[in-house]
Amino acid sequence: MWQRVPRAEHGRVTENIMGLHMSLLEVLVLLGAVALVVARWLPPAVRPGVTITAGAVFMLSAIVLSVVGIRWQLLPVLAGAAVVLPFALSPLLRRRTGRSAWRARWWLALPGSVACVGLIATGPVAAWAFPVPVFPEPSGRFAVGTRVVQWTDPRRPETFTADPDDRRTVVVQLWYPAQKSPAGAQRAQYLGRTEHEARTVSDALARAVGLPGFLVDGIPRAHTHSVFNAPVADRGGRFPVVLFSPGSGGVRTQNTAWAEELASHGYVVAALDHPYDSAAVVLTDGRTIHTKTTSTGDRDKDDKLAVGWTAVRGADLSFVLTQLDRLGRGEIAGPLTGRLDTGRVAVTGHSMGGAAALQAARQDHRFDAVIDLDGYPHGPISPSLHQPTLAFTQAITPATDPQYIPRLTKALELNTATSYRLTIPGAAHLTFMDGPLYLPPVPSIVGSLGRTDSPRVVAATTLAFLDTTLRHKPGDLPGVLSAYGGLSVYRPSNNH
Repeated sequence: MWQRVPRAEHGRVTENIMGLHMSLLEVLVLLGAVALVVARWLPPAVRPGVTITAGAVFMLSAIVLSVVGIRWQLLPVLAGAAVVLPFALSPLLRRRTGRSAWRARWWLALPGSVACVGLIATGPVAAWAFPVPVFPEPSGRFAVGTRVVQWTDPRRPETFTADPDDRRTVVVQLWYPAQKSPAGAQRAQYLGRTEHEARTVSDALARAVGLPGFLVDGIPRAHTHSVFNAPVADRGGRFPVVLFSPGSGGVRTQNTAWAEELASHGYVVAALDHPYDSAAVVLTDGRTIHTKTTSTGDRDKDDKLAVGWTAVRGADLSFVLTQLDRLGRGEIAGPLTGRLDTGRVAVTGHSMGGAAALQAARQDHRFDAVIDLDGYPHGPISPSLHQPTLAFTQAITPATDPQYIPRLTKALELNTATSYRLTIPGAAHLTFMDGPLYLPPVPSIVGSLGRTDSPRVVAATTLAFLDTTLRHKPGDLPGVLSAYGGLSVYRPSNNH
């Protein structure tokens, strides 16, 4: 079934057709281009009508699309149509002027038609490989609101700059249970508060992995299911809090689908940008801070650097928890005053963010639970953890770092609370973020769970763990988790 999801684009609303990953206008351009090629092979009686109709549909759709914005994936379609259009219209013009219409022999026209169809077909293939992401509808009973805050820690110098007066600043995006918005409410831009911020972040992320920015130009076009600054839900009491740290070079929005799902089930998710580590952080004064954390290529040096970066992230997480506690108690003005339950807090993260979550939990016992989304545990594994911990790992292969699982297992075995390690078959490192929604579905990149199941599996297992550890809901947590993959349970009584 095709799902049409409204999205705003350059002030207009188009529809992204899930499955084709193309808007209605893009589909019309594609159909018009194909029809122009096919018209050559139709019976003479219907050929003129089909050619005129196809040409009109193609031209009008292309003109409108040029106004609202053409994605690069449509360029092969336009090129193929541009090649075939003169040959399709020439017989009609010759007939109208009374001149004899010359038509190429079928054995001459067939290779050209096949070549044009092949060129046109690369458009939908490219749109499928690099789509405008369509976010899954949150399944909880709450609508989802989002807002962005920026906080500066007056006690911590900024270690990434030489200015002695510079203090550590973090940007935090909150997703929270909200009142239902009107049907026409503008959905939040993905990757930023504005399209300009989204494109700045998207370009920085592309550069970080060596991709040309145009390949992922669909990402900043995307809109989520959240509404910026929507009123907080008037029911549900005080909400448990989940802090999130992204991967190395990652950004606060990289797990939006996961955050929206949690918020729809009554959690407040606070995701951090870590300046000078995240690919690009746009501050409220308009400045953009780009990453300074780059690999040297030397394993020992990189390990030492990662330990330092992880420590900074851990301190960021503790600082944000302090700010959220102040916000919940009304010391900081905001709509969530009185609605945050900072007595029930989980700290989470992906990749290096997962390592930061582990470190933050060791040093700050205000965190009640820990989730590590496929993060190598950088830094010391002592003191022991004292919080229930869930560690996700991708499918283990011969290419997996041989130190990863033993080191992670050691950290979980030392925990004085029950810990779980869940290895999800078919998962890759990027399965645990929004990557499967907009990257090519190549198993080595995003895993083999697909664009629908990847976010569903990660969110469902996360919710089961949070409901048990923060809300103390009864149930068989090991049984629920083991249904999704290989589960190892580490109990403090026997440490195995």
